[in-house]
Amino acid sequence: MDPCPFVRLTVGNLALKIPVASKPARSVVHPSLSPCFCKIKLKNFPLQTAIVPYFPPENQFPDNQQQTLAATFHLSKADIDKLAQKSIFAAKPCLKIAVYTGRRGSTCGVNSGCLLGKVSVPLDLAGTESKACVFHNGWISVGKETKKDSSARFHLNVKAEPDPRFVFQFDGEPECSPQVFQIRGNIRQPVFTCKFSFRNTGDRNQGSSVCSLLVKLTFQLQSARSLRSEPSSSRRWLSSFGSERERLGKERKGWSITVHDLSGSPVAAASMVTPFVASPGSGRVSRSNPGSWLILRPGGGTWKPWGRLEAWRERGSSDGLGYRFELIPDMSAAAIVLAESTLSSSKGGKFVIDLGGRSGSNGRVTPRSATSPACSPRSSGDFRYGLWPFAVHQGFVMSAGVEGEGKCSKPNVEVSVQHVNCTEDAAAYVALAAAVDLSIDACRLFSQRLRKELCNHHQELLG
Repeated sequence: MDPCPFVRLTVGNLALKIPVASKPARSVVHPSLSPCFCKIKLKNFPLQTAIVPYFPPENQFPDNQQQTLAATFHLSKADIDKLAQKSIFAAKPCLKIAVYTGRRGSTCGVNSGCLLGKVSVPLDLAGTESKACVFHNGWISVGKETKKDSSARFHLNVKAEPDPRFVFQFDGEPECSPQVFQIRGNIRQPVFTCKFSFRNTGDRNQGSSVCSLLVKLTFQLQSARSLRSEPSSSRRWLSSFGSERERLGKERKGWSITVHDLSGSPVAAASMVTPFVASPGSGRVSRSNPGSWLILRPGGGTWKPWGRLEAWRERGSSDGLGYRFELIPDMSAAAIVLAESTLSSSKGGKFVIDLGGRSGSNGRVTPRSATSPACSPRSSGDFRYGLWPFAVHQGFVMSAGVEGEGKCSKPNVEVSVQHVNCTEDAAAYVALAAAVDLSIDACRLFSQRLRKELCNHHQELLG
C-alpha cells in the first residue's frame, strides 16, 4: 500500500513578555495576574485558540525545551497546492496570530480580551512533504513600540513535518456491507470488504466463537475498568448479554461489522457489546449509561480485544454525539483513554486520535513503561503498530470523517503510516471508523425510525 503525502504544521512553545510600566494604569490587564491567549489562523482552516503563558521580562526562554503544542494543522497535498496559489494580496501563505491580554470569552456579547498585537509568519511549504522545515523559532515583537526594547515580545515555534498517511474510503454506508477502497490521488483500489450483521446472543452457532469470547472479555474488562474511578464504571457490563431479562426501555443491540481482506479472511471486527438503551424518562442514550463497541483483531485462532468505543447523546443545545475511545493494552490493566470529544449529530464531523507528541492524552494517560505489553499481537511488530502512548511513535494516529443523521455517510479514514505495519493494523482503524459511524444511528432519539438495514427482524420497528 502506498501512502498519500501529508504535512503536519505545528505551532508551539508559546510565551509572552510584557515590559512593566513605571506607572501602572488601572485599566491595564497585567498578564501575570490574568491569563493571555492568542487566535491562530491559517487560510482555509478553522480558527484555533490557545493559552499563552507569561514570562517575566528578565527570564530567558529555555533552550532545547520539549515542544508544547498550541495548535496543529493537517495539510494534504491538495491543501498545500491551494495555499501555494499566488494572489494579488500575498505572494506566500502566512500563518496569522493575534495575541490578546485578558480572559477568553465574551461578556454581554463583547469580547473580554484586549488585542495586544498581531504576528504573521510566512510559510514556504514546498518540499515539506519529504523534509521538515522550521519557519520560526524564537522571540518576535508584538504590539506598539514607543521606544527601543519597550514592545511586548512573543515567543513561538512554527514548523512543518512530513506526516504520510493511508487514506481509505467506504464505498457505501457501513450497515450496507460496502467495499473499502484505498485512495491515492485519482487512484481507487479495493482493499477490504465489510459485512454488517446482527449478533444474536441466543444463537448457538455464533455462541461458540464471538459471543462466548465477548462474555469472557466482559468479566475481564469489568475488573480492569474498576481500577479507574469514573461514573460509568459501576455499570453491570454483563447485563448487555442478558437476552432473557426484562428490558424496561427500547434498545439497539447486537450490531456487528467484520472487515475482510480481498482473500475473504476476517482481519478486524467491531461488535456492539453494550446495548444503546434509552435512559428512564428520556428518549436518548445518556452519558451515564453509554453504549459501547469492542474493536477486535484476529490472533492465535481467535479474536483478541484491541480497543473499546463508548458513545452517548449529549444534552443541551449542541445535542451532539459524545464518545470515548480506550486502548486495551493488557486485560489485567486499566484501559487507556486516547480520545474523548463530541461530534455534531446533525452535521457529522471528524473522530480524531492525535497524541500530539505529548506525554499524555489530555492528562488522562498515566506514564508507564514503553515496552510491549504481554498481550501484543506478534503479527504487527510486537505492538509497535498500535496506540501505545509512550512508544517511539506518537503524534497523529487516525481520523474518520462521518456524516450526520439522515445523511448518506461513506466514512473517509486517514491513518498515519507509522501506525500501520500489516493489513490487520489498517483494518482495525477501518473497523473503528465503522463503529463511530454506526454510533450516530445507535444514539438517535428513540422516537425516530432507523433505516431497515439497522433493524433486526426480532426487534419491533418504531413508528
